[in-house]
Amino acid sequence: MGQWIQQLVDQLGYLGIALLMFVETVFPPLPSELIMPLAGLRAARGMLSLPGVIAAGASGAMMGNLAWYFAARSIGNSRFQGWVERHGRWLTLDWRKVERARFWFRRHGAAFVCLGRMVPTIRSVISIPAGLARMSLPRFIFWSLVGTTGWTAALSIAGYVLGQRYTTVERYLGPISTGIIVVLAIWYLWRLATWKRRA
Repeated sequence: MGQWIQQLVDQLGYLGIALLMFVETVFPPLPSELIMPLAGLRAARGMLSLPGVIAAGASGAMMGNLAWYFAARSIGNSRFQGWVERHGRWLTLDWRKVERARFWFRRHGAAFVCLGRMVPTIRSVISIPAGLARMSLPRFIFWSLVGTTGWTAALSIAGYVLGQRYTTVERYLGPISTGIIVVLAIWYLWRLATWKRRA
């Protein structure tokens, strides 16, 4: 997966980063924790600019955020629950997680939308309760953009800082990337194997 991400970023540049982050937001098992540091690494090597990498990553993620938001808002609670029950297995998402996000959303609103963008898994599904609750679009965009930009910037800068020292640490990047991918693949397969339909 790491090599495929690198190739897409190298071939499409900022557009590739935006596409990857869009897919990551819609399909959580694709990790932003791998996408954005690799993009930051490319910025450190002069292939891309760091501000451009952050902007591309945030833009792609925001497109995914808006896709979930409008889907939830247009479908409504009962129909959306049926969709999650039918297809949630492949997203490792069940209605219990959506309900948990709705509970926190009712209590914390905008702060949850912002901070939720920095929490794995929640980062994607927080758009759902916001849409179901019909949170105002300008408010949703503002707080989502704050949290999403903060998250993508942190990951991109981490990759950029690492990239500035790539002559020293380059020999470690392959095994580390492979290890991350293996762990994520095992985690996702475990989630698929143990996933059960919940009321």
